[in-house]
Amino acid sequence: MQIVIVGAGYVGLVSSACFAEFGINVTCVDSDSERVRELQEGRIPIFEPGLEDLVRRNTAAGRLAFRDRLGGAVGKADAVFIAVGTPSRRGGHAADLSFVQQATRDIAAELSPAASRTVIVTKSTVPVGTASSIEQIVVAARPQLVPGRDFDVASNPEFLREGSAIEDFMQPDRVICGTESVHAERVLRELYAPLNLRNLPMMFTDRATAELIKLASNSFLAMKVSFINEMADLCEQCDADVEDLAQGLGLDPRIGPRFLRPGPGFGGSCFPKDANALVAIARELDIEVRLVETTIRVNEARKATMANRVLEAMDGNIGGKRIAVLGVTFKPNTDDLREAPSLVIVPKLVEMGASVTAYDPAGTAAARMLPQFRRVRWADSAEAALRAADAVAVLTEWNEFRGLSAHRIADLLREPVVIDLRNALNAQEMRNAGLRYYGVGRGRLRLPPP
Repeated sequence: MQIVIVGAGYVGLVSSACFAEFGINVTCVDSDSERVRELQEGRIPIFEPGLEDLVRRNTAAGRLAFRDRLGGAVGKADAVFIAVGTPSRRGGHAADLSFVQQATRDIAAELSPAASRTVIVTKSTVPVGTASSIEQIVVAARPQLVPGRDFDVASNPEFLREGSAIEDFMQPDRVICGTESVHAERVLRELYAPLNLRNLPMMFTDRATAELIKLASNSFLAMKVSFINEMADLCEQCDADVEDLAQGLGLDPRIGPRFLRPGPGFGGSCFPKDANALVAIARELDIEVRLVETTIRVNEARKATMANRVLEAMDGNIGGKRIAVLGVTFKPNTDDLREAPSLVIVPKLVEMGASVTAYDPAGTAAARMLPQFRRVRWADSAEAALRAADAVAVLTEWNEFRGLSAHRIADLLREPVVIDLRNALNAQEMRNAGLRYYGVGRGRLRLPPP
């Protein structure tokens, strides 16, 4: 089989490499000629474990190619995936579909009634009704093309987590496909045949439902994160331990253990954007989604209050103090800072008069470009950031931070203050090393050791 994937961003690049690994011939097209040139030279513009090897192996095998224009590739393809960005509109929460619409017009220009019936598949996260609007755009651009005869439009939302995207593609919880076309269903089943051999769940539904599943899934998970964060605050006042609470909740199969990790609030490219997009769709339809709206407000408020935790841990005196910040990406194993809590917390620490030295294993280069970090000093290692600092704040739970020796931390810090906003460190080890440890929702550990 042959497919085209329009968009060499995070979703498009990972999907291209993984489909090629399935043995499918993939042409990945992106309008950014510089990005395409980098990919052709084997340089990967994003950080994702395992992706570089996957791209190089399949490029060398001739199954994966990169172009900056479609150039006739559509006519030979069984399916064309749209995997371009759908950012929130400036000044609003609805998704900006301009890139999807342009990709659709470009694809329409390449379709031919004489060619084999092509399936256009949306993999970008889009509002409900986008598949239908794509169909209308194609017909408006090429009136001679007939849906269901010359082309079909289907929805195949992605569920890739940054940091584990390849595993998520190769061993997904489920594959969701939305189509009313027998031909499109056959093509999608054939594309995902390697997963079917392992009996991984593949669900077919209508296009609108498939589009909504993605937004509803991420909104629900966002609510779950905000719920455990509020329970963490309650635990601190009740002298309870949120880690044990989360474990007890997660043992209930109706709830499950995933996304019950307290922290400084959720970020990234999916949860905030998709929750806002769901709210925007509901408002257009005059439907209330108060749980999701509240989740968004709770999360933003949580990020804003996290700097105060550092202030409280330092007895209300942060002026002139040097704070080591470990991690600025929204999660480990990625260089993505979109909607990261650090974008709110670090500037507030600086505003309070602190001097911030930060270190992140993958996000430093991207962070240096952002105005939120213009007054931050950057270290080339965790130990360098910790050296002679008055306190350390852990904002991202990278594994290398988990491996830091408590006694080494105590030796490096000028003052023995650890504010662990991810509960990434071993609390008891910190206390045994003489450190004043402040976690999230760990009420019994708030007081300094005797």
